[in-house]
Amino acid sequence: MFQAILNSKEEEKMDEETENKVILHGSFASPYSKRIELALKLKSIPYQFVQEDLQNKSQTLLRYNPVHKKIPVLVHNGKPISESLFIIDYIDETWRSGPHLLPEDPYRRSKVRFWANYIQLHLYDVVIKVVKSQGEEQERALTEVKEKLRVIEKEGLKEIFSDTDGEPTVTNETMSLVDIVMCTLLSPYKAHEEVLGLKIIDPEIVPGVYGWLNAINETSVVKELSLPYEQVLEILRVFRQMSLSRS
Repeated sequence: MFQAILNSKEEEKMDEETENKVILHGSFASPYSKRIELALKLKSIPYQFVQEDLQNKSQTLLRYNPVHKKIPVLVHNGKPISESLFIIDYIDETWRSGPHLLPEDPYRRSKVRFWANYIQLHLYDVVIKVVKSQGEEQERALTEVKEKLRVIEKEGLKEIFSDTDGEPTVTNETMSLVDIVMCTLLSPYKAHEEVLGLKIIDPEIVPGVYGWLNAINETSVVKELSLPYEQVLEILRVFRQMSLSRS
């Protein structure tokens, strides 16, 4: 009887710990995991980071994300949420204190979502292709990247930064979903350019995008979560070498 009471109290304690716990299953080198870390840090939410071996995924990860079997997965109250953009939505809706990752105004929120989605759908894969390819294929991919960046320069910035007449200003207090998505794609653009020997962000052609990325990189939260420059170079070199060896 006494042991049963002890076991019951222990289970209640574990339930309380699970209820209050935030766990992120991810990888330190993953831009998608970094999105969630940025969101959690901006909201000042304590969390436990679980480093996943992507070559040998844990049973826990596979149980939490049985459909895509991918990182990141956020676990809150023992319940898993997957897909980085949906996770950021969940974080913003669940923790109302702290800076808003999506504007409260419905129109501005729709614009932030639109441009975050544009970057995700039209820029992410082609930037990766530039890193993974060479020769004519790489030239075509780089041309497409620059075309998409010019669209953001001409049409995106004035909608993303409507409060400042299109002038990019980013702080820990104002960083939004679209800043997070852009950050995790191109904040290390200088490392990309060094490894590839190519110019990706030209301040003369896309001065607004150039200023936007530099403003993002100057925030304390991005500095805190950014890997050392030499480590980023090494990750990009290894990724590129592996990709080229498979092609």
